[in-house]
Amino acid sequence: MSETIAILGCGWLGLPLGAELVRRGYRVKGSTTRTERLPMLAQVGVEPYLLHFSPQPQGDLPGLLTDVGVLIVAIPPRAGQQGDAFHPQQIESLIDSLRVLNKTLPVIYFSSTSVYPDLGRELTEQDEVLKTHPLIGAENRLKAAGLPLTIMRFGGLMGYDRIPGKYFIGKTVTTGDVPVNYIHRDDAVASVSELIRQTGWGEILNVVAPQHPLRREVYLRNAVQFGWEAPRFAVPDSPEAFKIVSPARLVERLDYRFLFPDPLQFFYAL
Repeated sequence: MSETIAILGCGWLGLPLGAELVRRGYRVKGSTTRTERLPMLAQVGVEPYLLHFSPQPQGDLPGLLTDVGVLIVAIPPRAGQQGDAFHPQQIESLIDSLRVLNKTLPVIYFSSTSVYPDLGRELTEQDEVLKTHPLIGAENRLKAAGLPLTIMRFGGLMGYDRIPGKYFIGKTVTTGDVPVNYIHRDDAVASVSELIRQTGWGEILNVVAPQHPLRREVYLRNAVQFGWEAPRFAVPDSPEAFKIVSPARLVERLDYRFLFPDPLQFFYAL
């Protein structure tokens, strides 16, 4: 297999994704914003590039994109002090760079199910989104660029050291009766790899585990698993808003079978 894939953002998800694509026989180039992470990329077979978008690219973006067949955009939308406009500006700068380089390669953009409002029901890719969400701003810019594009909207990324109950040890929780929309990192990696294998462009896909237990169940399960103090669950003054995000389109388009369909059975490693 000779196709080369570039991953813009080899972080918590991008690095293991790069390692899996290398294992599958692809040549993989990857970027990081931190010099100390460059050896980590090389160790798993990913050709490392130091690259920042602030919001203009700083680093060897042309080198990263040379001879590339697919570009994966996995830049985390850290608004923080930069504000909600910063991430869409990063994407706009990326698009400008692609135009300058005369690149029309397919793009896979990592978005989030947080773009959907809490409507108290099951939601699909056809449902309304929060128009002011910075990820929607980024999605819209990519759509307008006219590139072959697939948007993958991930649920809450969990697994390995990301354990949902870890963040609520001994705390009081009012959202215990809200269903979760989680995805295990192994399924995130596998679904992206399968998308590339099938060259499935022109899609918006929700990447979420098909089972949606309550947060109460997940947090209590984690407390038992790791011997943590269980959170306390309080009844809110009014019912908490929620949504249930459906992965049916992902399953249909890719014939995808989840490794971890139930968040109560996710694999973790401290």
